[in-house]
Amino acid sequence: MNRKTLVLPAVAGLLAPLLAACGAGEDGGAGIVVGTTDQFIATEDAPAPLDPAYAYDTGAWNILRQTVQTLMHTPRGGGEPVPEAAESCGFSDKASESYRCKLRSGLTFADGTPVTAEDVKYSIERVLKIKSDNGTAALLANIDTVETQGTDGVVFHLKSPDATFPHKLSTPVAGILSKDKYAADKLRDGFDVDGSGPYTMKVERDGEKATRFVFTKNPAYKGDITLRNDKVELRPYADAGAMGAALESDDIDMMARSLSQKQIKDLTETPKDGIEITEVPGLEIRYLGFNTNAPSVQEKAVRQAMASVVDRGALVNLVYGPTAEPLYSLIPSSITGHATPFFDEYGEPDAGRAAKLLKDAGVKTPVKVTLNYTTDHYGAETAQEFEAIKKQLVASELFDATVQGSEWSKFRTAQKRGDYAVYGLGWFPDYPDPDNYVAPFLDSDNFLNTPYVNKVVRDQLIPRSRRLADRTAAAPVYAQIQKIVAQDVPVLPLWQGKQYVAARDDLNGVEYALNTSSDLLLWELGRGTA
Repeated sequence: MNRKTLVLPAVAGLLAPLLAACGAGEDGGAGIVVGTTDQFIATEDAPAPLDPAYAYDTGAWNILRQTVQTLMHTPRGGGEPVPEAAESCGFSDKASESYRCKLRSGLTFADGTPVTAEDVKYSIERVLKIKSDNGTAALLANIDTVETQGTDGVVFHLKSPDATFPHKLSTPVAGILSKDKYAADKLRDGFDVDGSGPYTMKVERDGEKATRFVFTKNPAYKGDITLRNDKVELRPYADAGAMGAALESDDIDMMARSLSQKQIKDLTETPKDGIEITEVPGLEIRYLGFNTNAPSVQEKAVRQAMASVVDRGALVNLVYGPTAEPLYSLIPSSITGHATPFFDEYGEPDAGRAAKLLKDAGVKTPVKVTLNYTTDHYGAETAQEFEAIKKQLVASELFDATVQGSEWSKFRTAQKRGDYAVYGLGWFPDYPDPDNYVAPFLDSDNFLNTPYVNKVVRDQLIPRSRRLADRTAAAPVYAQIQKIVAQDVPVLPLWQGKQYVAARDDLNGVEYALNTSSDLLLWELGRGTA
């Protein structure tokens, strides 16, 4: 979910300092409190925000990762997935079409019920059967059948080769569930979560909103994760300002997602006593999406003209400063396959070029567009960002632009429904591979629920890219995909961000607690000095 003009160090280089991390002392039982600006709301349109068959945003996944176990997981510091609930996993054929796993012995759910291969099969088939409109099932759509072998063996037979499949099994959509707690054909409403993960969870609610999550060490847990505390609380805040005030007053020990640009600047330039700020590797991107069936942007020339007018450099400098960089590709600069197709296609912002595109297509100007964004999901600067984009479009005299903000719980539902012609979203990768910056936007049953379809990309290029176990060898295929995206503009990349956390100085493991995919790994936190 990121892109930039300035090349970042390779991901491996970014992660290197984390591999020499400080020691994390065991927490004697005093709960660690972490703040977040993620909001957790169960609405009539989205009543099951924490069901693995539905959940597909970073905040929800950060709840599930603490409580629901997956066969694989990404190890500390990143890299290829390793077994978690599984004892071993691997492709059993050279074509990467059959993937076999063996469960660890003695696995149980938190309530003591044994975890078996049948539970794995049930959980995966449940996601595919429910096929929620949130796009979650698309991650597992390449599964043809799931076969069990005894109580501890499971084989995934794929429709086509997929070298990225181990990554997909490490995401919460592949979480192992009990049929006693999760119906086979219906989402589980509300905030209750049951699994075999490292923590059990209790949640406090205020009406339709969750206000506090308490994670307690699961004594029945068996897996690859080592817990460095016995109890962690995750506390949502309305905004970064309220979260920052809680850190300063020692009400919380750490604030993770998401600090404001001003907070990052202030804590970096003027450190506060007892508080440390840490930059951790991040792969977030922000972009504009288009409902290509909407009359105002249905004509490709309109989307191309917007790509010609938007000044990413000015936008980043005005709103985000050094915490972000301009992005000219769906694939970030630190991920294999990155290129700069939007810069190659459109160059520097040029209203004259945009005017010609519209004139040649017979589009009357100014084109009236509404830019929709979420007010409470990506941070305090989002409103300022969209006002800046509006001003750029209006200044070209080619667009009559307005801005409309909505709460995430309403925004996401309306976006999936196709209510917005133009909308702003962020993307945090499910896994750090170029496939995950392409398929969620362009494959069948994608995250955006977009009407845009390019059959060459969907039916030829994406499958071809997945056949290549050597991901570097897949770069030319992703270059083709990105060129098509820049020409058709179903999405318009804007910028790639950096990640920061701030914590009290008696907390350790902070540098591990948020990985490149913005996964919150609460088990890494402990008290005491390094």
